[in-house]
Amino acid sequence: MKLKQGSFLWYLYLDKLYCLLSVRNVKALVEYFHLLDVHRKNTLNGQYFHVLFYHFLHHVTDLTRNQITVVFHMLDWNAAGEIGFDQFYMLVCILLAQENHLEEQFLFRHSRPVFELLDLDGELKIGPDNLYMYNFLFNIKKEQLRDLYYNFDITGDRLLNYKEFKLFTIFSMDKYQESQKAEKEKKNEKALLQKKVAQVNESQRESLLGTKQFESISNYNC
Repeated sequence: MKLKQGSFLWYLYLDKLYCLLSVRNVKALVEYFHLLDVHRKNTLNGQYFHVLFYHFLHHVTDLTRNQITVVFHMLDWNAAGEIGFDQFYMLVCILLAQENHLEEQFLFRHSRPVFELLDLDGELKIGPDNLYMYNFLFNIKKEQLRDLYYNFDITGDRLLNYKEFKLFTIFSMDKYQESQKAEKEKKNEKALLQKKVAQVNESQRESLLGTKQFESISNYNC
């Protein structure tokens, strides 16, 4: 999933540590939500709400029609035909987290609300089908999905309760931080190597310049 450049969400900033919007951005998002709330009921609802929701996500993302429908049913889990600001805010944060490659960080910081979103049946457990269905939002790789139920399904019922899901988010966050650390060390090594190469080149240049000056003086004395 990608945000469309120049759309409203493109200009919002998601804090990389807590995966939340700043107060200023939240105020802007509230105003945007009120523009979509044509009935002034502090919810997105009405006869043409599905059409409005589709055009909103189609305008700001590259999600397909089927994916947008899946997102709508995830947010409107009680089939009330409406979405409040809290749900809208969560959706925006999910989209921004994926755009900024902060999926692991987001799942770790907001494991409870994400678990509740994925728990469509209200049974306090989520199955592999749920995660697979919404994988385009959280970018969980296939091997991660497989390992998720193999390593964290402690009860062995092929379902994850919240504690098991939380363990998965902690494990994913640890792996993410390790990869970030390794990438940072790799960049530092590359920068150090480039610095050394530049120093050697500068030293060679100065040496060559000194040799030419010596030859010039020698020729002049002759």
